Amino acid sequence: MDILSLFVVVPIITVIVLGFAKDLKQSRVIALVGSLVQFAMSINLIFAYLKERSVNTDIMVFVRDLTWFETFNIHYAIGVDAISVVMIILTSVIVLAGVFISWAVDDLPKEFFISLIILSTGVFGFFISIDLFTMFIFYEIAVIPMYLLIGIWGSGPKEFSAMKLTLMLMGASAVLSVGIFGIYFNSNAGGGPLTFNILEIAQVNIPVAAQNLFYPMTFIGFAVLGALFPFHTWSPSGHASAPTAVSMLHAGVLMKLGGYGVFRIAMYLLPEGAINWADFFLVLAAAGVVYGAMGAIMQKDLKYINAYASVSHLGLVLFALLMFNKTAWTGAIIQSLSHGLLTAMFFALIGMVYGRTHTRDISKLGGIMKILPFIGAVYVITGLAYLGLPGFSGFVAEMNIFVGAFQHDDTFHRILTILAVSSIVVTAVYILRMVGKIMMGPLSNEEYKDLPKATWYEKTGLVILMIPVVIIGVMPFGLGEMLKESIQPFLERLL
Repeated sequence: MDILSLFVVVPIITVIVLGFAKDLKQSRVIALVGSLVQFAMSINLIFAYLKERSVNTDIMVFVRDLTWFETFNIHYAIGVDAISVVMIILTSVIVLAGVFISWAVDDLPKEFFISLIILSTGVFGFFISIDLFTMFIFYEIAVIPMYLLIGIWGSGPKEFSAMKLTLMLMGASAVLSVGIFGIYFNSNAGGGPLTFNILEIAQVNIPVAAQNLFYPMTFIGFAVLGALFPFHTWSPSGHASAPTAVSMLHAGVLMKLGGYGVFRIAMYLLPEGAINWADFFLVLAAAGVVYGAMGAIMQKDLKYINAYASVSHLGLVLFALLMFNKTAWTGAIIQSLSHGLLTAMFFALIGMVYGRTHTRDISKLGGIMKILPFIGAVYVITGLAYLGLPGFSGFVAEMNIFVGAFQHDDTFHRILTILAVSSIVVTAVYILRMVGKIMMGPLSNEEYKDLPKATWYEKTGLVILMIPVVIIGVMPFGLGEMLKESIQPFLERLL
């Protein structure tokens, strides 16, 4: 079996084996073994990709193509470039950390881990697909388990949040499907057969009128999952009601499908449409960056703070993609990685604090560092990394994004860039306020003196997430070089 299909097969095998689990212990051991295998495969994929890329200059490597439905020319077609590889690594890291963070889940543990692994199956399949129809199927597989994970294992108004999330994302999927079929029915402009294959469609000059019509549908269909303003409202409520590991996967992995789809599908296959619609969507992206930051500073619930912060930081991904230059695009990809890791860490830490204090209200928390030194220390480090402290991944991402944005010397782009940069100041305010209020100062409640320390599995989950944040921050050049060749074909299509 090829190296990429294993990323779909292994999770499926894990789900099947989980079906025979009899108790909590068996469920979490099986889930851990499956996620460890996926993580090992992703590390192996890095070295295999670098080795293959040294002798293979194709846009995608490890390409495999198997006819699935011949009548409509639908194929199980897979392949990866550097962008796909780093997204796969991100997914495997967060899934593994999520399993550790969910180690103590005792309410229907088998069903919980099955839903979690099914979600990861859809994400892996999405990142390796180069057939639009197959990619869309995996997209739906990734989204659907969220309803169960929030509706069953969530908290607060979980049924409402699960339904709102599902309806918003299904609505976006409907719009996306129109865009995809619009691309499909215009994929024979050069005289060939209709095709869903991304690489084949890229060789066709789709009529500009069709691009202008279907680009906004494709962009919005994907970007809603990336919390595009004003279609972001499903995200904060979904985050707030989701259990910890689901929030980690939701923000850390699932929302990355939006930016990836915008870049890989909307922009790459509809370049004229992308250029013609750029200014409109750039305004929405910049608005999302500022709105998310301002929304975060107004919140008192830890999860809502992180949820609105996600809207802001994911807005930076879309903002950077719409700048159409290599520096900003590199920043967008690194920002996707950084945001995934740091947001997952924040949600894990929030879950640990909530599980011990039974509150997420920052006005009721204080002095936690004295009682929970490990959790407190990681919270401070995560906060500093999130606001862009040099030496961490957030700084590398934001520097590339803003340097790339300032390469445009016209007034329109400069004004929007200044607005986006201003979000850094707001981010510093709410991060420092949150960290200072709940970690520093006197203990807010005497009952917190006996809070249990961080467990081995909680520490393991946090360390797994922390390591790549530091590696990217200290040694960003290797990642930048790896991404450079994969970004070039996009530049050639758009410029």
